[in-house]
Amino acid sequence: MNILNDFKDLDPNNPGLWPVSVKAILFIVIFAALLFAGWKFDITKQRDELAGLERQEQEKIEVLKLKQRKAANLNALKEQMKEMEISFGDMVRQLPNATEVAGLLVDISQTGLSAGLEFKLFEPQPEEPKEFYAVLPIKIKVHGDYHKFGEFISGLARLPRIVTTHNVDLKVNPLFKNSGTAYSELEMEMIAQTYRALDEDEEEEQ
Repeated sequence: MNILNDFKDLDPNNPGLWPVSVKAILFIVIFAALLFAGWKFDITKQRDELAGLERQEQEKIEVLKLKQRKAANLNALKEQMKEMEISFGDMVRQLPNATEVAGLLVDISQTGLSAGLEFKLFEPQPEEPKEFYAVLPIKIKVHGDYHKFGEFISGLARLPRIVTTHNVDLKVNPLFKNSGTAYSELEMEMIAQTYRALDEDEEEEQ
């Protein structure tokens, strides 16, 4: 009760005259408050640091998982690369060099003649150089029927060199007489493209 009376009789304007017991209690309270504030600040700082470390740990775990997935797929990717290199090499070997182009053009025309087609136009166009090969377009116009056209296209696909067909256009020719019989025939216009491997000097220019 004396302590309570001491608090009641305190003069806030003259703290120097406060009783020793009151001063001791206030000192203890202030000291405890400072300790609590310091502890609270330190704990908060440590929690922030811990949260930052946890984020870094999670990021590293995600990076590690990604690397593990890549490592697991590495052998499969290597096998795919080998297959692609082999396939690419096979395709390159199907490209004729400059000295073989003339023979390929003959093969294309002979394929059409063997199918029973009548050539109205066989016109090689200027080469179109690319990165490591050149495209050789050939304008072709032939007369025949559907079966002969199909045989011709199939024959081109079976050639040992790569030949692709583009801009195929079919139309019916007007009636005409042959051996006294009037009938119509089909005309096919197309671009046949073959490809030539560039030599080293040509590749450097490209």
